[in-house]
Amino acid sequence: MPRGRSAKRSKRAPASGARSAKAATAGRKSAFPEIEQLVELMDRHGLVEVDFESSRDGSRRFRVSRAATSAPLALQGAHAAPAHGAGHAAASAAAAREADAKAENLHTFKSPMVGTFYRAPSPEAPPFVSVGDKIDEHTTVCIIEAMKVMNEITPDRTGEIVSIEVENGEAVEYGQPLFLIRPT
Repeated sequence: MPRGRSAKRSKRAPASGARSAKAATAGRKSAFPEIEQLVELMDRHGLVEVDFESSRDGSRRFRVSRAATSAPLALQGAHAAPAHGAGHAAASAAAAREADAKAENLHTFKSPMVGTFYRAPSPEAPPFVSVGDKIDEHTTVCIIEAMKVMNEITPDRTGEIVSIEVENGEAVEYGQPLFLIRPT
């Protein structure tokens, strides 16, 4: 006898737009409780990016970023608390540097995309550029990794690198200052 579908079907409750994901999963045991806790933490604190590393010895490392700032918050282990005020200090310092750059007639080269900033093509290689280097529109000044794609970044002006505004391996936002360039 061939297998077929049962004639009996369970009636489902009508979908409610007001039901939350939390209410939908109430009473059910999750296969990924740590991930759900992380998502709840992100929602509660306005976080938008997470980088998670787990080593063979059982230690874990989390790096998270807020939506409004580009300063990542580092969390060690599952019970670490976010650092408060770090984003405001970094934002005010960046604003002060940008004001100084305008006074010196420097060009601020900003990130064309969101991703991870790298100064060199590999950890062992020398950086693409350093302070004092002369650059043109064809010079690769850094790499920004986005979705596992390494994007070589070239500047929009010819000049001399006066300052590098971000650290190697730092998460960057669209429009975040990367370099200060003295136009030639």
